[in-house]
Amino acid sequence: MDCIFCKIAAGEIPSNKVFEDDQVLAFYDLDPQAPVHFLVIPKEHISGADQITAENSGVVAHIFEVIAKVTAELGLTGGFRVVTNCGEDGGQTVGHLHFHVLGRRSLAWPPG
Repeated sequence: MDCIFCKIAAGEIPSNKVFEDDQVLAFYDLDPQAPVHFLVIPKEHISGADQITAENSGVVAHIFEVIAKVTAELGLTGGFRVVTNCGEDGGQTVGHLHFHVLGRRSLAWPPG
């Protein structure tokens, strides 16, 4: 499998880690769109949100627990945004489930 996020999770490609445990990895985005911008990925390869099942959905709950922990540690008390893109039309550029966490600036809706 030639998945860049799988390689990052395996330590084959370095990343600026924010958090890591046996299930997930959180690391800073290389092209940040906010003063705080990190990604949270499952270490298990799940290609996107459309591939979440009863068998693998526990890791998604864990990802959101990690997001709550890390954003609190980073002091994002004014709020933050969590985004996942799914499929080409949804803007997904890496075929591995991942959640962008953006904070420390005011974020408008719709994004632009």
